[in-house]
Order: sequence, then structure tokens, then C-alpha cells
Amino acid sequence: MAIDIGLTHIALTAKDVDASIKFYAEYANFRVVHQRTDSASESRVVWLSDETRPFALVLIESHSPSPILEPFAHLGVGCSSKNEVNLLCEQAAKDGILVTEPIDSGYPVGYWAFIRDPDGHTLEISYGQEIGLAVADGKPTNEQ
Repeated sequence: MAIDIGLTHIALTAKDVDASIKFYAEYANFRVVHQRTDSASESRVVWLSDETRPFALVLIESHSPSPILEPFAHLGVGCSSKNEVNLLCEQAAKDGILVTEPIDSGYPVGYWAFIRDPDGHTLEISYGQEIGLAVADGKPTNEQ
């Protein structure tokens, strides 16, 4: 039997799980990989993943989600280009959920923006951050 070790997920509460599923599909390319109703709390539980790594966003239904990831606490998702960040920001602005216009902070932070999910949690979309690559490389970077 395989045992899951290391950082596997982050769990957030969500008032409308379906709205959150739609948001994370549109803005982070996540899809549902598991869902159930918890027998003890009778709350809906959904696991979302972009399937690029063994990590999931767990959403747990709640009538009053808290704590909320904000203002700077956030989930971070890498995009394939600056243009993808720009397009997602344009859509977020139309949807009234853009928190921060794209900012180019240079290496190693890259080009990034903040978007607000249906419950007020902050999602960062970025291009040029190398967090996953630094972890995969296994070599610490120590820039001053």
C-alpha cells in the first residue's frame, strides 16, 4: 500500500462549492478529482487539482467560510505566459474580482496579479516564478 507523505493539500471553506469549482477551473485550470459528502458534518467536500503535481485544493462546504486567505495570504498558480496572465486579468476585471493589476517584479518573483475567488480567498496567477523548478532541482538559491 502506498502512503501519501509530504505536503499534499490545502483546505479552504467555501459557501458555494459549485461556484468555487467553476472559478478554479477557469482561473487555475483545476478539475474535480474527488468529491463526497462528509458523513459527520454532512458538508460537501471536493478535491481539485491541475494534475501537474501530487497536490490538491480541498474545498469544504461551510455557511460562513473562514478564515479567508487575504489580503496577501494566497494560493499561487503558475501560468504559461505573460499573455495568459493578462487574459485572465482581463476576464477577472470583467467579473469584478481583479484585486491587483499585473505587476512585473523581475526574477525570481516574475509577473503576477491577485484575483479574488467567490469566498474572498486570494489567488495569485503568475509567470516566471520558479518555485516548482527550484524544488524539483533540489538546489537552494540564496540571492541577497
